[in-house]
Amino acid sequence: MKSSFFKRKLFGIPISELVIFGGFYLVLAMFYHVTLWYNRGGFKREDDILFEPISFLDDSGLDYLLKFLLTIPIWWLLFKKLKHWPNRRLLLLHIILLPLFVVVWQQSYYLASDIVGFGHLTGRGTVWDIYIPALFYILQFGILHSYSYHKENEKKLILEGELRSSALKSELSALKAQLNPHFLYNIFNTISASVPPENEKTRHLIAELSDLFRYQLKASQVDRVPLREELEFVNKYLTLEKERFQERLRVNINVDDNLKNELIPPMLLQPLVENSIKHGLSSLIEGGEVSISIFKLDDKLHFEITDTGVGIKDKASVFEKGIGLTNTKLRLEKMYKSSLKLSDNSPKGLKISFAI
Repeated sequence: MKSSFFKRKLFGIPISELVIFGGFYLVLAMFYHVTLWYNRGGFKREDDILFEPISFLDDSGLDYLLKFLLTIPIWWLLFKKLKHWPNRRLLLLHIILLPLFVVVWQQSYYLASDIVGFGHLTGRGTVWDIYIPALFYILQFGILHSYSYHKENEKKLILEGELRSSALKSELSALKAQLNPHFLYNIFNTISASVPPENEKTRHLIAELSDLFRYQLKASQVDRVPLREELEFVNKYLTLEKERFQERLRVNINVDDNLKNELIPPMLLQPLVENSIKHGLSSLIEGGEVSISIFKLDDKLHFEITDTGVGIKDKASVFEKGIGLTNTKLRLEKMYKSSLKLSDNSPKGLKISFAI
């Protein structure tokens, strides 16, 4: 119960991280309070109590509390909202945020101190309330950037391990597929030749199936294929599925011709289309529609695969079970640092989207 509470997020930041960072502030405030107490000779005076709450709040508590509260929105902005920004842009943003942080803290601290009757620096001494908070800003965000880099590096190592495992499985599968592909094609040709002339449709379906195997073999040997070839492969797959579902399966493909020469990883779309049919439409008596939309925006190729099936309630658990979706997700993260997004389709069903 406690662990689930600390996993929750406040302002987009895990509560566990806020508690740890709050503890860091508390320790710094205590050190500062003890330093001031020692500097004024409090250890020699009976009436100067070290752990008096009002004394602690006056010396450092209010100071560090305001710093902590001002840090949270900047933390959220830099490491949650703008986490995909390059370091150079974040550094430029810090040049703006640092003086803003110092000025807002100083004015807030002086105002709060005046209201509750605490003392603060005046005259030329106020320069220390600019210099020290500026140094503190640099220190704390240096720590936060180091922590963020550590987390990202850990994720990268885990992802690379998963990809190595996935790549090994793919290589083994490819080796099995290449054991004797010509034998497989010859078998298809033999079966096709044995089909009576009046069953031309069956002969055509066998040819389509043979082409699917041929493309899969090619996919194990190349890194990129034209979008045109990938769509042809998906169309052949859908043709075979239509023979099974008949009028229960409807297909809509919306892709501009000028995009069909774009290069993409092979076997990128078929697992997603298969997922829509297998888990979305197959259980419905009335069937449904699968739509594929591909368009270019901001120099990126955007893909949307939607269905009007049963949909998925627990979308996070899908990647723990499905091989096709999981492998595609890993490929996108590794090759393009892109994410595979699952959302509800309107009026029903599932939408799978990504950009490369």
